[in-house]
Amino acid sequence: FFDATPTGELVSRITTDTNDVSEALSEKLSLVMWYTARFGFLFYFMMSQSWKMTLLTCMGLPIIWVIPELTGHFHQTIAVKVQESLAKANQVATETFSCMKTVRSFANEDGETEKYRKCMEDTYSLNKKEAVAYAASTCANSMTTLALKVCILYYGGTLVTRGSVSSGDLVSFVLYELQFASAVEAVMRYYPEVKKAIGASEKIFEYLDRKPKIPPSGSLAPENLSGHIRFKNVRFSYSGKTEENNLVLKDVSLEVKPGQITALVGLNRSGKTTCVKLLERFYQPQAGEILLDGEPLLSYKDQFLRQKIAVVSQDCVLFARSVRENIKYGCEGASDKEMYQAAEQASAHKFISELSKGYDTDAGEKGGQVSGGQKQRIAIARALIKKPKILILDNATSDLDTENEYQVHEALTKLAKSCSVLMISNKMSIVERANHIIVLNNGAVTEEGSHEELMKKSGHYAEMVKKQETGFNRPREEGGAEQ
Repeated sequence: FFDATPTGELVSRITTDTNDVSEALSEKLSLVMWYTARFGFLFYFMMSQSWKMTLLTCMGLPIIWVIPELTGHFHQTIAVKVQESLAKANQVATETFSCMKTVRSFANEDGETEKYRKCMEDTYSLNKKEAVAYAASTCANSMTTLALKVCILYYGGTLVTRGSVSSGDLVSFVLYELQFASAVEAVMRYYPEVKKAIGASEKIFEYLDRKPKIPPSGSLAPENLSGHIRFKNVRFSYSGKTEENNLVLKDVSLEVKPGQITALVGLNRSGKTTCVKLLERFYQPQAGEILLDGEPLLSYKDQFLRQKIAVVSQDCVLFARSVRENIKYGCEGASDKEMYQAAEQASAHKFISELSKGYDTDAGEKGGQVSGGQKQRIAIARALIKKPKILILDNATSDLDTENEYQVHEALTKLAKSCSVLMISNKMSIVERANHIIVLNNGAVTEEGSHEELMKKSGHYAEMVKKQETGFNRPREEGGAEQ
């Protein structure tokens, strides 16, 4: 859902739409209810004065009521389009502000401004239609109520000349009718606003009533978890289609044992990160099953899994708060001693201590105040403080220098004795240190074993190692030739 729905649209729904609905419910709807009640009381007094003139008034009400009913539906339709247009504009603004460095590095400020201007022009065009409809309905309401008043005065004068109604009763009725007409006008004025709010609420309720595709949480939450993972003939596609050409994972069977580091390698789009998403239960396989300590992954409680599984991805995100809060994120009850220990294991304690305010330094939005390597080390510390039973590193050391990468790997080697470590990396120098290596190619497991065993097979793994070594050595060879 969050992959398919733009962030700007979600922000628009929970801000603009909810604000419109809130105003309508707190003000407009209460006024409609008040004037409707007033409408009923005045109708009773008018009947007590003259049922004939009251009948004439009621005969004109259907004509008067048709106008707000028609404009109300129009307002509701336009309101939906306006909110969708605003959501698109918010999406453009959100993307631009969150990726400002990229926008400026490509000197595309004018392009993004033009894109936002077009979105706002669409919104402005819809607002003009809405304003014209509102002006037309207001004018029509005023003209019809004026016509009704003229008819009542004319008919009332006729009844007075005939002696059916006294002049005093006519004056009283006209006074009641003026109040009655103002109540009708108020109802017609605020009713389209309520219909507009209904249109704005449609998307909100669409999200609230949406049923997640993920199965309900299980019931298992064992005290002791070893972290033994098994994929058994897992087939998966993001589109949900089971045709062979749509599958990202094709009958994948693999095992991640506790007490050792398992590396998952392969070319881009081979399905490595997809395996991680399935482990986190963000998606469900179309076929096969995933077992954790011999039990189906679906049978465990979601909250329990989140506590036992820690994931550090390549594009790790820090929140706009202190480094301390970022490391303790999700583990607010952790002590400072545990925080320092996790930071040292992640080779982050030294540089954090050298920051202007130490652990209380603001990391900035998305960690913008620290470098890429520092951000990754803080993210690793955030994962280690949970003391997970399953630690997943998805290219989590890609921005680290050689020294820090070595220190982190040494810490992971010690940590692997008490948990399962699944490591995804494009650096073969890191992968070769793993106890067990699994090679994915086009969504299928093609090889597995230790580094030495796979090199002897001279398969996909040996080819990737050879290409990377050749790529690293070529500049040196060329440099030597030039010398």
